[in-house]
Amino acid sequence: MRFCSLGSGSSGNAALIEAGNGTTRTRVLVDCGFSLRELGSRLGRAGVEVHQIDAVFVTHEHGDHVGCAIALAQRHEVPLWMSHGTWRAIGEPHLPGQLHFACDGEAIAVGDLELRPFTVPHDAAEPLQLRCSDGRSHLGVLTDTGSITPHLLHCLDKCDALLLECNHDSAMLAESNYPPSLKARIGGRLGHLANDTAAQILAALQPAGLRHIVAAHLSERNNRPALARQALAHACGASLNDIVVADPVTGFDWLSLV
Repeated sequence: MRFCSLGSGSSGNAALIEAGNGTTRTRVLVDCGFSLRELGSRLGRAGVEVHQIDAVFVTHEHGDHVGCAIALAQRHEVPLWMSHGTWRAIGEPHLPGQLHFACDGEAIAVGDLELRPFTVPHDAAEPLQLRCSDGRSHLGVLTDTGSITPHLLHCLDKCDALLLECNHDSAMLAESNYPPSLKARIGGRLGHLANDTAAQILAALQPAGLRHIVAAHLSERNNRPALARQALAHACGASLNDIVVADPVTGFDWLSLV
């Protein structure tokens, strides 16, 4: 199994997960918060074409995550997974044959991959994040989450890699020129993870066996890669170079769990 990002930030998010058994290969896109043309271009950088995507999982309805999901499903007949709440929030699109509903804790089999969604606290209708496995390795995806819950810690236990939101530095957000209401939303229980909260999650997971730790969904105004990297490295006793930071434009290159 391996994974990469096509871009991660407020301007758009998409992560690509790939697994194979030697004769088959499965590719799942987690979110596709770009235009269809931009998505195709970014997939090309990863060496993948749109028609090679086996399924799309949409975590929630915000534009930087749902993006071109409906157009992709319609034009390329790609199976699309989301919660009932997300589907209602985007207007209940009619997608016969393509639309599938995801629920907390119910495993989804897509070729060589198993996706296991779990609920998170975020200001969306029914947001879900993911634990992904090929039967040997496990990847945890946790972005757009406002606070720590025992449930999300349980769902991410003993993962081999983590794609973990480090949206903002609390001091930078407090000193920013954002209106108070926006600061409260971002920093609130249903907002986004601060670097120190992400570090608490990482420390709680006791990540001795983690092969890859990725800081994702960084705010361009209220965070810096060095701050996110420092917070996560300190939490798990890793070196700064051990922490990958997802770029909003280029994401990050393939990371292997083989």
